[in-house]
Amino acid sequence: MIHDSFQDTLAGSKIHLRQGVNLQVCYSLGRTPTIVFLHGGTGNRFNFRSQYEFAQNGGWAVLAYDLGGHGQSSPYSRYSIGRHRRDLQRLLHRFDIHSPILCCHSYGVPIGLEFAQHNSVSGIIAIAGGTHNLAPWWEIPLMKFFAWGGRYLYYLPKVQEISNWLSTTYRHSVIEQFFVENPTPKDFESYKALEIFWGYDFLTRYPSPKNLHIPILIITGGLDPMFTRHMGDELAQCFVNATHLHFDKAGHLVMAECSELVNRTIENYLQQQVYSLSL
Repeated sequence: MIHDSFQDTLAGSKIHLRQGVNLQVCYSLGRTPTIVFLHGGTGNRFNFRSQYEFAQNGGWAVLAYDLGGHGQSSPYSRYSIGRHRRDLQRLLHRFDIHSPILCCHSYGVPIGLEFAQHNSVSGIIAIAGGTHNLAPWWEIPLMKFFAWGGRYLYYLPKVQEISNWLSTTYRHSVIEQFFVENPTPKDFESYKALEIFWGYDFLTRYPSPKNLHIPILIITGGLDPMFTRHMGDELAQCFVNATHLHFDKAGHLVMAECSELVNRTIENYLQQQVYSLSL
């Protein structure tokens, strides 16, 4: 039984960032560098619950938030990756966070990569996301269908349950909680916000990218139809100090499907970065 005074670490609070933009943010003090979690399209801050709580319990400073147009954050009047990046910069300034480690999932990875071109970061953890070809052929028409009205199907009984069942081969407590906290969105903004990632190509935007010395940990899943092992290998080739770990039996939600393995992998990565920073 949960005590009445229980406070969810990911409940967060509303932060007024700039005119017309309020972000739902969770922040906990601890050891630096701070780990900042960036969720993917149609997601929210709860996507990283397992990793957030694991890092927080390990004594790290952690921050997670809902991107503009997602979860409990306000929508943007116009979406762009640059706008997400600048708001992340404003948010970190608000909390006096310098040179964080960015832990990104799916479409959160381009935001992290863009941020690293303009700001100092201590490292990047890229989960199921990369530099280009991020939208499979079927995603664009499917997401447009949801934006035009298909999302209302999720008001019908059992449709959400069937969708969740088709999304993963793993059925355990962490993935079940993931689906409870991240149901398929029923609002227009979550789908409109995806369009900025269609056709995105980091290397076209930055032909001579900076900060490729940043230690990057890349995690992919063998059952992921959106970001393949080969795409992970391509991302690793862009960086001087890259580690690519592949989980054969995981899909696109690898951080929830294989939460314990991913947490241990991240812990080892963090320990290595702290050791290298101390040298």
